Amino acid sequence: GGVGSVIGNPFDVLKTLAQANKGASVPLGTLISDMYSQQGIAGFYRGVEANILRACVLNATKMGCYDISKGMVADATGWGRKDTKTVFCSATMAGFFMTCTVSPFDRIRTNLMSQPTDKKIYDGLIDCARKTIQKEGVASLWRGFVPIWARFAPTATIQLLTIETLYASLGFSSI
Repeated sequence: GGVGSVIGNPFDVLKTLAQANKGASVPLGTLISDMYSQQGIAGFYRGVEANILRACVLNATKMGCYDISKGMVADATGWGRKDTKTVFCSATMAGFFMTCTVSPFDRIRTNLMSQPTDKKIYDGLIDCARKTIQKEGVASLWRGFVPIWARFAPTATIQLLTIETLYASLGFSSI
């Protein structure tokens, strides 16, 4: 997750700038040349710290909560740990907790990446978190919770059902 975040960060920055643009649509080539001329290669890596932390927290939460949820669901329902219903319910629960832990990183990352190319509003992850909380309150770190969960729950479910199916097909023990 962390390595992928470093590799994909320039694309994430450009996507965020394009989406945050309030004026006329700016061509991708213009976004790239403006970013490079005004901030150099470092501009494409703004928010990378938040992106790396987000990926690590996301994966740790997904796998940890999934495993714990599987035991709880199996105990509460009598379904087996490998039962598709158990996997589905556990993955949906993991998606909820992923949203709880990742939303603040998403918010900070978006704020860092959507800064104008010609100036810096934030001096890094901590400064951005501090200014965001001062200006909008702690609860603002979870803005967009429901849409984020609506994205994470099915994604986690598909990923974990696929992993469990592959493990079973290859003779490995389940998660």
